[in-house]
Amino acid sequence: MTTAIPDPSQTPGTETETEAATVLHEPRLWRDGGWTAYVMKNEDDDGWAVAMVRDGEPEPALVGPWTMGRDKKNPKPLDTSAFNTLVKTASEVRRRHEQQLHALLHKRVRVNTETLGEIVVTLQIVPNDDDPYALLSAIDALDETLAQIRVTPGFKLNQASAAAWIENDFARMD
Repeated sequence: MTTAIPDPSQTPGTETETEAATVLHEPRLWRDGGWTAYVMKNEDDDGWAVAMVRDGEPEPALVGPWTMGRDKKNPKPLDTSAFNTLVKTASEVRRRHEQQLHALLHKRVRVNTETLGEIVVTLQIVPNDDDPYALLSAIDALDETLAQIRVTPGFKLNQASAAAWIENDFARMD
């Protein structure tokens, strides 16, 4: 589904960015509680779509089909119930995205050793545009950092790689 997401500052009848926190309830545009819902023409067919944008974010958190009105030409107007449902759905999408990103950037495994006991090895990826890297850390049962080195963001952390790093006295992994 291709839809054009309007720029809030360019949409007729909307406030400027300094007034973005203002509550606005129009049939095709609602702004309330940090969210803005836009109902727009779906460019791919005769239907309508709705986009939910969180204040301050450049991209919509959710874009989906919107119901036709009784005349079968125009969209059904936004109302409190629909807006609240859209906010809930868009918030869930954002939360899942944040959880997925966190899981991609933060990994951890536990390794039991004879001499040091249980060691937690973590990999935290720093997605810097110019110089991405990751930090590999070893933490003991008392939450003390035993070692930390910088590795490539593509480093594969698993039981075997963590155990090998510990067995090699936390030597640099190139």
